[in-house]
Amino acid sequence: MDNNDPKVTRKIRKLTMRIDRNLCIGAATCIAIAPKAWALDDEAKAIILDTADQESDEALLEAAKGCPVMAIFLYDETGKQIYPA
Repeated sequence: MDNNDPKVTRKIRKLTMRIDRNLCIGAATCIAIAPKAWALDDEAKAIILDTADQESDEALLEAAKGCPVMAIFLYDETGKQIYPA
């Protein structure tokens, strides 16, 4: 999977979310916080779901903050990384 894959990088409203699958350990905290945005694939790594836009921006940020290995990155509309800061 590359960074252009919507399962890895996806624009949701003004946010862009990216998962670093090399860092992901499959803890599934992101799924517990934002179940419409995240799932684990057959490698037990997080992927971004097509329904991610049904989660609020706050839920997406909380899911990123909940990741124990900080594998979820959020960027604003200018491309500035907003999490991890």
